[in-house]
Amino acid sequence: MPDAFKPLLDAVTYDDRGLVVTIVQDHATNEVLMQAYMNEATLKQTLRTGRMTYWSRSRQEVWVKGATSGRAQHVREVRIDCDGDALLFKVRQEGGAACHTGYESCFHRMLGDGRFIVIGERVFDPDEVYKRLN
Repeated sequence: MPDAFKPLLDAVTYDDRGLVVTIVQDHATNEVLMQAYMNEATLKQTLRTGRMTYWSRSRQEVWVKGATSGRAQHVREVRIDCDGDALLFKVRQEGGAACHTGYESCFHRMLGDGRFIVIGERVFDPDEVYKRLN
């Protein structure tokens, strides 16, 4: 691992499961795209490759964003919060959508008048993209 990453790697505080919260923003628009988790190995892989790589808590495995959907995320900037227990990555999002449900952002629903209002447009049909997995 390059020495340029050492300050970040030394500053990260992982939770009791060995994970750190990771927020992802579009580098051009600052739209919050998603929240996920990384462990030390996936953080190092992300820094080494420049491609966002996460730890899937539900599948208990490494998850390279876009490996299935083709909608990869490429690192443009890395930030850490004051406590070291949250990371912020600004990325270039391929394919116009970060959310596995087909929306640009996982935060495509807003609470209004006691219900959720969809404020984003679906960019792709998840049934078509992920059908080869079922």
